[in-house]
Formats: sequence, structure tokens, C-alpha cells
Amino acid sequence: MKHVLSVGQCGFDHSAIGRFLGQHFEVKVTPSATVADATRQLTQQTYDLILVNRQFDADGSEGLDFIRQLKAAPELQSIPVMLVTNFREYAQQAELLGAVAGFGKSELGSPALAKRLVPYLGEAAVSQ
Repeated sequence: MKHVLSVGQCGFDHSAIGRFLGQHFEVKVTPSATVADATRQLTQQTYDLILVNRQFDADGSEGLDFIRQLKAAPELQSIPVMLVTNFREYAQQAELLGAVAGFGKSELGSPALAKRLVPYLGEAAVSQ
């Protein structure tokens, strides 16, 4: 089973992301509302993918700042990180910081998105 940390999503979006990933992969999606909580969780569990919201619902933190922090930490920089945003300019900034190409919430439900996630969550688990 793969482990995904979903950081900064509101409850509705976390549920939608978890449902989508669960339909296509054998995965456990763990929510995290804040940078402090996500940092704590990253010390307690190994994650295969980190999904970071552009702007955190709980406190308004910027996802790009958290990605910068993750990519600066030697023990975390190898974990793939995706920015969740529908805004291309933010997605490009995230990639410049070292994130892999992310997705927008508008793409949830798309078979193309499931295929793009295969390198991180495993091809064998994708539903047909």
C-alpha cells in the first residue's frame, strides 16, 4: 500500500482527492491541515507522495512556501511533491522549486490524471 500526505486541503477537497485516489490505487491518504502538523507527520511515517494545496484552508499558508521547505530538507527532498492548483502559473513555480507536475481539483475524475499518478502510486494498482 502506498501512503499519500494531503496537506492544506479543506475537508471536502481532501475527501474528493482521497476518493479519487482510492478508486485507482491501493493507497492510504492522510490529511494534514498545517505546516506544523505535516512536518510532525513526516517524522512519523514514510510517504510515497505529498500533495500540497496552493493555499492552506486552515490558516492561509502558502503551498509554495511549504514545497520550498520540503525541498530544502535533505531527508525529505527525494519524496515526490505535487502542488494541487488549477492555476498554471503556480504549478510552474512549484516545478521550479523541485515539485513534480501537479494537478488541479478540476482534473479529479479524469482517467488521464490517474495515468499521470502511476509513477508515484504504482501501475499494478490502477483500476481498469
